[in-house]
This record gives sequence, C-alpha cells and structure tokens, in this order.
Amino acid sequence: MSLFKKSCCCCSAESSNAEKSCTDKPTGTEIQTVKVLGAGCKSCHEMYENTRKALENAGIPVEAEYVTDMEKVMAYGIMSMPGLVVNEQVVSMGKVLKPTDIEELLRKFGS
Repeated sequence: MSLFKKSCCCCSAESSNAEKSCTDKPTGTEIQTVKVLGAGCKSCHEMYENTRKALENAGIPVEAEYVTDMEKVMAYGIMSMPGLVVNEQVVSMGKVLKPTDIEELLRKFGS
C-alpha cells in the first residue's frame, strides 16, 4: 500500500491506486451549479443571458442562477461585477463574457 497519492496526468484527480485512470471519471456533466453574480445592472443581466445561451449551446442541463443579493455576492469575495461562479468556484469577474468564452470556461470543468 502506497502512502503517496498519484495525480492523473490529464485531470489531476488524486488516487492512491496507480491503476486508476481518467476512464474512471464519472460520466455525465461535472457541472453542478452555475451562478452569475451582479447588481442587476445592464452588464450583469447581459452576462446572465450569455451564460444561459452558453449552457444551452453546450448541452449542459444546468439552470443558471442570477444572484443579486449583495450579501451573497460579497460572500464570494469578488470586487467587480459581473461575476461567474461554477461549482462554487469564481471563474470570472469584472467583465461581460461572450457565450463562446463562457462555453470555453465550462469545458474546463469536464462537461
């Protein structure tokens, strides 16, 4: 039994089993939640709409949530809006992304 964990070469998943590979990854979407953080302004609303389009274009069956409660927004530690959060991880802040840019970010989550 090894005391050292090995990381997968392509997805960084840690395993103490050297035989484990990327083929052992769960199937289906890896994205559980997508949130757009904003103040309700035009730019934030545009980011929300672009995010919805990106999810639809990518075929990801997750509904984007639009968070405008400033207490909840500040809990993510972002200083400029709009912000984009995937699986509770801030992936963008301070700019409106195009749907294609959002799709590219979503691909990094294995969907």
